[in-house]
Order: sequence, then C-alpha cells, then structure tokens
Amino acid sequence: MKDFKKYYSIAAPPEDVYRALTNPATIKLWTGEEAEMSDVPGSEFSLWEGSIVGKNIEFVPDKKIVQHWYFGEDSSESIVTFLLHPNGPGTSVELRHTHIPDQEYADIVEGWNNSYFGSLIEFYEE
Repeated sequence: MKDFKKYYSIAAPPEDVYRALTNPATIKLWTGEEAEMSDVPGSEFSLWEGSIVGKNIEFVPDKKIVQHWYFGEDSSESIVTFLLHPNGPGTSVELRHTHIPDQEYADIVEGWNNSYFGSLIEFYEE
C-alpha cells in the first residue's frame, strides 16, 4: 500500500471548490459526467460512470472532505482527504490519499493530476 499527498492551486474561493467537489450538478459541469454525490456522512458516491466509488465520511463546509474509496474486491481503508485553504483569491487544496493498492498507484496519481484536478483547474481557468 502507498500514500499520495499533493497541493493543487485552484483559481476559485474555497466555497466554490467545496461545491465543485460535493454538488452533483457542479461535478457534472467540470467532469462532463453524471455524478452521485452528497455532503451527508455515510452516503455512497460514484463519479466518472462508476470509475470512482466509495463512501463519504466527514464534511466541514468549505474546509474539509474525507472519503473512503473502494478498489474492487480490496476492502482496505483507502482514505481520501481534501483540505481547502484560502490562497489569495483562490484555494490551495491539500490532497491526501492513503492506502492505495500498489498495483493501482501509478494510475491513481495520473488520475489525480490529469483527470480529477486537471479538469477542475481547467474548469476554473476558463
């Protein structure tokens, strides 16, 4: 199992970034895909046509999101934490993803950089 941590700068205030990560209609705007998401602890979520699935654990509006991500039959506690920090007119997102299965690590890191945050950063730069 491996861990991944990285900071991403997004040209939007924390409340907008929080909404972009938790509101299904806003998620669809930057992913182009339908999303199942809610900011209710214990609720299940699904993004990118089921490519990313899991359970929501904790929310602090405009500041923190914690999720348990599932990897097929692997039931390990793969936890994703987003910490949103004001950074000038934008947001610095501190991403921590723990217990990533070794065989999934390279794809997960590429996904975070290119698909997930790449799309979100591009959405707010337009």
